[in-house]
Amino acid sequence: MLLEVRDLRVEFHTRDGVVRAVDGVSYAVDAGETLAVLGESGSGKSVAAQAVMGILECPPARVTGGRVLFQGRDLLTLGREERRRVRGERMAMIFQDALSALNPVLSVGYQLGELFRVHRGMSRREARAKAVELMDRVRIPAAKERVNDYPHQFSGGMRQRIMIAMALALEPDVIIADEPTTALDVTVQAQVMDLLAELQRDFHMGLILITHDLGVVADVADKIAVMYAGRIVENAPVHELYKRPAHPYTRGLLDSIPRLDHKGGELRAIRGLPPNLLRVPAGCPFHPRCPLAREDCRTGAHPPLFEVASRRASACHHWRETVSE
Repeated sequence: MLLEVRDLRVEFHTRDGVVRAVDGVSYAVDAGETLAVLGESGSGKSVAAQAVMGILECPPARVTGGRVLFQGRDLLTLGREERRRVRGERMAMIFQDALSALNPVLSVGYQLGELFRVHRGMSRREARAKAVELMDRVRIPAAKERVNDYPHQFSGGMRQRIMIAMALALEPDVIIADEPTTALDVTVQAQVMDLLAELQRDFHMGLILITHDLGVVADVADKIAVMYAGRIVENAPVHELYKRPAHPYTRGLLDSIPRLDHKGGELRAIRGLPPNLLRVPAGCPFHPRCPLAREDCRTGAHPPLFEVASRRASACHHWRETVSE
C-alpha cells in the first residue's frame, strides 16, 4: 500500500477531561485509488487526516498510538525536518476554507511560486512561469493575467482550484482533500470534484477525500470508510456500500440524502446528535440514535468490525438486519 494507517489514536487533553477524537482508526490507499472518509462533524475524520499529515497542534492534541506507514516508513517515528520534507514533497493537503489557508497579503502567483523556489531552487522568473502553468492546469481563466491577483479577488470555486494547484505543485504521491467543496454551490462542487478526479488519473496519485456528503463522492471514490465518534464503523467498496449499507448509521446517512425520484416525500434524518466525546455512551456509541438498538448494543464494549464480505466490515452486532432491509 502507498499509505496505510494502523490503529491511529489521537487525544485532546482539556480542562474537562480527555477527548479521544480518534480511537483506533485504520485505513489504506494505494496509487491511483480514492478513499472517501465520511461522517458528521465531530466524527474525527479531519483530526485523523491532520495526524497523518503531521500538522496537529501539540498540545492540546497528542497522538497516543498507531502507525502511519508511507511506502513502508512509519511517519510517526520521523524527526521534525524529515517529516516536513515528506509533507512538502510526497504528501499534500487541500483545506476546506481556501480563503483562510491562503495568505491574504501575497499574490497567488507568489504563493504558488514559493513552492518551486524553496523545494526546487528555481529563480523567481522560473517559479512564476510554473505558477502560470499550474493555474492553467486547474482551469483558471486568463492565468497569465491573473497570476498577480490576491486571494480575495477570486471566487470561492477559483480559490479552491488554486488550493488544488498548490497541492499538485510538487507532484505528490498522496493528496488529502478535507471537505474541498464546502460552501460551494452544487454546480461548482461538481466542477471541483471532476477536476480532482481528472488530475488524480493524470498523476496516478492516492487520494483521501474527507466529507460529510455521500452525494459528493458517489462518482469519484473507489472505497469508503464511515466514521462515528472517532471510530470507523463501516468500510466497503463504494458501489456495495450505496447498494447495501451494513451499518444503521450509514443507512441513516444515505436515507437523509434528498432524491429527485422521491419528490414530495418526507426528508428523513438521523434523530439526536453525535455523542459528547468526553462522555461516550457505553456499548455501541450509536445506540442512542439507532432504530435497531437492543440490550447488547447498550452494554459491554464497543462492537468490533465484523467481516461482512470480502473487503467489507461493519461495527454493528446486527449488521445482517441492516443489509437485508
